[in-house]
Amino acid sequence: MVCIRKATIDDLLAMQACNLFCLPENYQMKYYFYHILSWPQLLYVAEDYGGKIVGYVLAKMEEETSECHGHITSLAVLRTHRKLGLATKLMTAAQNAMEQEAAEGEAISPSPPGPPPPPPPPPWWWGVALVRQ
Repeated sequence: MVCIRKATIDDLLAMQACNLFCLPENYQMKYYFYHILSWPQLLYVAEDYGGKIVGYVLAKMEEETSECHGHITSLAVLRTHRKLGLATKLMTAAQNAMEQEAAEGEAISPSPPGPPPPPPPPPWWWGVALVRQ
């Protein structure tokens, strides 16, 4: 039996080991720290009954745009635990957390600014004539 739960700081080494074993694109430990410090609610692991991490998902919310959206950075499941629907469950957990994060972000985000003030009227509206030479 495998359970899906939020990742903790103690899971990062096992997540990195899973990444190294499963994927050709590997990350340094500082990248895992960056994710868990920035978006702790968006990292999930699949843990077997023995406490071994057999899969993970790294997700993040986009910070540099005004739109609130997220994406999956990395998803991996050990070969021994594939075809059990773990990747789907990890993706669903991350997606639900991102949707909740987006809903909360929209609730607290400032409203967009109104239209800019109109420019000052031209000088001839003030009774000043422009003389061209």
